[in-house]
Amino acid sequence: MKISISFTNDPIIVPDLNLPNREIGAVVEFQGLVREMENGRPLQGLEYEAYTEMADKVLRSHLEELGSIHGCTTVEFIHRLGFVPVGEASLYIRVLSSHRAEGLRFLADSIDRLKADVPIWKL
Repeated sequence: MKISISFTNDPIIVPDLNLPNREIGAVVEFQGLVREMENGRPLQGLEYEAYTEMADKVLRSHLEELGSIHGCTTVEFIHRLGFVPVGEASLYIRVLSSHRAEGLRFLADSIDRLKADVPIWKL
């Protein structure tokens, strides 16, 4: 499985779509946006911090395992660090798979694992 992981302090730019072969039947994308309310209080944005070397290692392990479980071929993962204003994306994930069901399950499982134990924090 091809895995691309990046962290950036700049606004997330959605990468161009490059299909590796003609067996890709589903492109599943997710953008996590900063909302204007968090736990009932208004926000201007959120601050994100990460231990990037460890986050990359843990995330790559999760994504490789999920790729073998769900049969996906490619995942592109971008997480924003630093201050992210309301309305902007803090997270972007694109999954390529032969079928939509596998791609959707991979995406949902990857977000659950990200929130559970990848060292990225909202401050």
